[in-house]
Amino acid sequence: MVVKTKNYKLEKKTYINLALKSVLMQQGWMAALGALVLCLCYFIPGASTIWWFIGAIVGLGLYILFWWIQFYGVTQLDQGKMLFEKFSYEINSQQILMKINAREGMPLKWDQIKKAAVGKDYFVLFVNKAQLIHLPFRIFNTENERKFLISVLKAKGLVKV
Repeated sequence: MVVKTKNYKLEKKTYINLALKSVLMQQGWMAALGALVLCLCYFIPGASTIWWFIGAIVGLGLYILFWWIQFYGVTQLDQGKMLFEKFSYEINSQQILMKINAREGMPLKWDQIKKAAVGKDYFVLFVNKAQLIHLPFRIFNTENERKFLISVLKAKGLVKV
């Protein structure tokens, strides 16, 4: 079976939110652990000052700001412009074909996809931290096409729905 989607353009704001959420889910525990360690320094005898908490909050904020700037930068670079073009997709069990028009397209093998997520009304396929494919449910023509994609993602071990 081949799933052919409607044309879709990933918005920059959606990209930043999805990529930031993904990184925070993967690596946010390190920042939280660092903030917790700084907060625990308050209990060192002779060093109990509010600045430990302020430092933890500022450090956590800077960590989030760092990643936000990284993903915002991708939206501004020429190399990242391809992510935000209008594509239609042809999805089968061997590959995802990202088509700009009827003659131009780029195949993406399933082994290039590192992980996938199924949201309330979308699929997200992660190629790496900075590259993702966002597939909202509204671009699929039928419910069966979405179910087919879920079955392919399960078969490839990318989701556990």
